[in-house]
Amino acid sequence: MTDSLPKVTFKRVMLKISGEALMGDMGFGLHPPTVQRIANEVKTVHDLGVEICMVIGGGNIFRGLQGSAQGMERTTADYMGMLATVMNALAMQSALEELGIHTRVISAITMNEVAEPYIRRRAVRHLEKKRVCIFAAGTGNPYFTTDTAATLRANEMACEAIFKGTKVDGVYDKDPAKHADAKRYDTVSYDDVLQKRLGVMDASAIALARDNNLPIIVFSLDEPGGFRGILAGQGTYTRVQG
Repeated sequence: MTDSLPKVTFKRVMLKISGEALMGDMGFGLHPPTVQRIANEVKTVHDLGVEICMVIGGGNIFRGLQGSAQGMERTTADYMGMLATVMNALAMQSALEELGIHTRVISAITMNEVAEPYIRRRAVRHLEKKRVCIFAAGTGNPYFTTDTAATLRANEMACEAIFKGTKVDGVYDKDPAKHADAKRYDTVSYDDVLQKRLGVMDASAIALARDNNLPIIVFSLDEPGGFRGILAGQGTYTRVQG
């Protein structure tokens, strides 16, 4: 049984997933079996003793940029998008706690009835007690994406890496869904991601990661056991680093 627990190289990590990841095959909203599947993935990593932060986007419910494009005032649209991330965080909290994992939703917008306010020292203490911390409502400011929020919180929590769960198993030089000859990078620099517009995260998130030398590991969230495997140095992924 000694081989059943792989040796992990990270003590504390940030898992960033999009809101769309929670939709499953639906075009909108939450697909409970998909939320449960992702919660199971998180549990397998939590069982290894890794401290886990999470940031979940809100695009499955409302996307601020789309609302803005349809004539809504940008700031209002972004705040609506932040509220969507709180709904997703609560859904993930429920799924994780069904699995027996103590979880805290920590919101950048004060809503004491459903989530804790963001206090850095308190959040760090939760992590030390092996609770999963889900950071919701972005940075609390319009014009910033949840990618930027994930990078900001990862730095504040002293995470050793950001794990960006996507629909593909890494970063490609072009869209692999449209181009059969797309090539996957094993490693790529922050500057190349910015210059080649590789679409890993938005530019402000990449710049913040680069300035703090925080690696970003891009992997497929659809691969069963992928999160756990990559933490143990297995599987297919792209590492964005300096």
